[in-house]
Amino acid sequence: MHNNTINIVLADDDEDDRLFFTEAFEELKIKSNVSTYNNGVLLMEYLNKNDSIIPELLFLDLNMPKKSGIECLVDIKKNPRLKNMIIAIYSTSASEEDIEKTFVLGANIYIKKPNDFKKLKKALSEVVTTNWQYQTDNLNKDNFLLRL
Repeated sequence: MHNNTINIVLADDDEDDRLFFTEAFEELKIKSNVSTYNNGVLLMEYLNKNDSIIPELLFLDLNMPKKSGIECLVDIKKNPRLKNMIIAIYSTSASEEDIEKTFVLGANIYIKKPNDFKKLKKALSEVVTTNWQYQTDNLNKDNFLLRL
């Protein structure tokens, strides 16, 4: 991280969700650069560029057109340059199948999109302030799903 600024990327096809996400970070006063992409194809094009800044934290929506969050997750984990990136699944889905699948594929945490701005800020703050160096050593399904 350069001068303690955290690089954060959100891939989400919902324009309102992208707006709330960036507004939440502005209000949290966390030194961050937030970039957003509205589909998985654009996200992967950015991440696969040799000169792209690899984000410390990627928030990934599951249900996107062109390339789903699951497809992006699989591609990221196959890429040696990207595979250690912290990935937070950020989805409206609370299906056990989605949670299980993303856990097995190597995501770090699963957040069901909050329907309340205050809860969104709380969730984002929690994810950003987690010490992932220690968290990933003992990753288990009990602490995979962020409950608000």
